[in-house]
Amino acid sequence: MSLLVVGLSHRSAPVSVLERAALSADAQAKLLQDTLAAEPAAEAAVLATCNRIELYADVDKFHAGVAELSTLLAQHSGVGLEELTPYLYVHYEDRAVHHLFSVACGLDSMVVGEGQILGQIKDALARSQELHTAGKLLNDLFQQALRVGKRAHSETGIDRAGQSLVTFGLEQLAEGGSVENWADGKRALVIGAGSMSSLAAATLARAGVRELVIANRTQERARRLAEILADSGTEALARAVPMADVADELTRADVVVSCTGATGLVLTAEAVAAAVGRTTPPPVVLEAPAPAVDPFAPATPGGGGEATDFEQHAAWLEKAPGEGPAPGAARDGGAPGGRTTSLALLDLAMPRDIDAAVHRIDGVRLVDIESLAEASADAPMADDVEKVRGIVSDEVAAFGAAQRAAHITPTVVALRTMAADVVAGEMARLEGRLPGLEDKQRAEITQTVRRVVDKLLHAPTVRVKQLASEPGGAGYADALRTLFDLDPQTVAAVSRADHLNNENDDPNRGRA
Repeated sequence: MSLLVVGLSHRSAPVSVLERAALSADAQAKLLQDTLAAEPAAEAAVLATCNRIELYADVDKFHAGVAELSTLLAQHSGVGLEELTPYLYVHYEDRAVHHLFSVACGLDSMVVGEGQILGQIKDALARSQELHTAGKLLNDLFQQALRVGKRAHSETGIDRAGQSLVTFGLEQLAEGGSVENWADGKRALVIGAGSMSSLAAATLARAGVRELVIANRTQERARRLAEILADSGTEALARAVPMADVADELTRADVVVSCTGATGLVLTAEAVAAAVGRTTPPPVVLEAPAPAVDPFAPATPGGGGEATDFEQHAAWLEKAPGEGPAPGAARDGGAPGGRTTSLALLDLAMPRDIDAAVHRIDGVRLVDIESLAEASADAPMADDVEKVRGIVSDEVAAFGAAQRAAHITPTVVALRTMAADVVAGEMARLEGRLPGLEDKQRAEITQTVRRVVDKLLHAPTVRVKQLASEPGGAGYADALRTLFDLDPQTVAAVSRADHLNNENDDPNRGRA
């Protein structure tokens, strides 16, 4: 079996495709189950973040595995295979290990060096363990990836190369100034109570906002987060509200951060326009009239809505003649046209929570995943990045050697078991021919025969483990089985017994 990863990220696909391909928690669980049911895969794990979707699997056939995993990603993401394929990347065996280790260190992140990816890898492993789709290979791989990521952050200054998306996003809203100065005294609304939203709330509280309002579909989670923030020692007044109160809170907020698991828009352009005193978004001319939209009605799964909604949003984003700078220019400056920002919006969700059309609303500034990708493309790389790359390369080599050595261990154990059986058989035969042997004599003869066998096997078994740990050493296990005529079923039984013993010795082994 061999490691295979098929995925897409901000490096291979535009944000519009990533947004449509985003997987809900239920979709991820179904994808894992269907992957395991597919013939080429024995283990599976999904790493899904705001800027990447990757499916890891232990497969027995490369080409069949790539075809199956690509098809499954298309089916569960809702993006057609023909459309998705140009954006997919494939990594196999050591290159797949190198990719995950690089991801864990933040080298492949939108903001290089950010550490939040470690928590997302941990969550991916925990999900696979709960669904029993992660076996020995993926357990070992993801556990090691977490250790490599922590090592990179502790042994280098990679943290100086980048921050979390939350910090980076707030810096973009502050337009190059201090986040603390920008946030001081503001009222903040945080929509969502997951890990990213919690980080945003804590960051805003430390930055000095005057008030923090947490809105979440499960109000108990929002209330719990507000209590934690209230007890954190900051001066921010934290309180929780139901999602139904978002419209009212929006009218009082200076800054909004949204990161939910919703599959459709949480804040429409109409809702934002109403909140800042515009009853409607900027007028547009459509060939066909667009239907009325409830700003807080659940959106169509897939982050979209109907085709007319897409037309309307696209028309808002089109630069109308004589109406100031294009939306892209607004992302790099203040509100569109250089106007004063009265409402700052940070959308960290994938698919997006906030309608991109709010760029056209007077006094509104939006920073989202797409604009963060544009800004991070020019971000300076720290010198420590090269050190981290060296760590990754060393760890990939070590992981590969350990996996290859482990692959031959059951064969070596089976060989020694066979040798012990031969010794036992010969001693039984000797007992029949020399029944008068005293116990002391029998024990001495047995020990002597065992020492002879051990000495004969020691050098070749130690050497074969060394050779097997080197690249291309997988064939030594087969050679050993052939030379000594070992029963493959016996080797497999030893492997299963070793796996069970490891689990029994440490019940928490492999847990994220």
